[in-house]
Amino acid sequence: MSEQRVWLVTGASSGFGRAITEAAVAAGDVVVATARRPETLTQLAANHPDQIDPVRLDVTDADSVAAVVADVERRYGRIDVLVNNAGRGQVGAAEETTDDELRSIFEVHVFGPAALVRAVLPGMRKRGSGAIVQMSSMGGQLAYPGFSAYCATKFALEGYSEALAAEVGPLGIRVLVVEPGAFRTSFSGGSLVESQSLPAYESTVGPTRTMIKGVDGSQPGDPAKAAAAILTALDAEVTPLRLPLGGDAVDGIVTHLDAVRAELDVWEKVSRGTDF
Repeated sequence: MSEQRVWLVTGASSGFGRAITEAAVAAGDVVVATARRPETLTQLAANHPDQIDPVRLDVTDADSVAAVVADVERRYGRIDVLVNNAGRGQVGAAEETTDDELRSIFEVHVFGPAALVRAVLPGMRKRGSGAIVQMSSMGGQLAYPGFSAYCATKFALEGYSEALAAEVGPLGIRVLVVEPGAFRTSFSGGSLVESQSLPAYESTVGPTRTMIKGVDGSQPGDPAKAAAAILTALDAEVTPLRLPLGGDAVDGIVTHLDAVRAELDVWEKVSRGTDF
């Protein structure tokens, strides 16, 4: 696209959010970069004063979401691309995960993005154009021991987004679900929430706890290359609904889908035998 786009990116201070912000700026676009602590974006914004607009936003605050979207549309006239990126890691067995922990991560990964989608859609519908980027995970298609809460939110986001794409596609609005594997973000570091462990799950969830904390800083994925892939998908004639990123994501999803198909084949006769 030759026209300068206006992006609204959540969780823009680090990781994928920062990389997407930088890629959009490099493409000549304007980014309203939101974060709970926008001062973390001061230096980046200073380097691009005409293209980066740091704004405070906690995606779990519905009133703030509505106010920020209204303010951006008032000042810039539109939002061309919404990137629902704000998020964090969570590790713990299902039994170990408290109700507060589960509700908290759903607020960040599901209810916050849904509020933002509802807020931007009236403007996008009116213009007959726009794009919504939902940052999911390979954990939006498959789950591992210890990631029940995290994957539950990403599965929910993917189901929501698949239906959303069918609803708004005819209105000229694209939906892109991004499914990264292991990338060098703060997922395994400072933003990781760890539930209190129970001895019963040491053999199943213990290795996951060790792995997720041990890979911080050595993950194979490069956020800058992820951001470039996202822009490529958005600029494509046909934007995919899902975009796995990283060899680990592609391999994991393919293996999972093969296993789902194999199990379906084994149980197909029983499954089909339940009709009147």
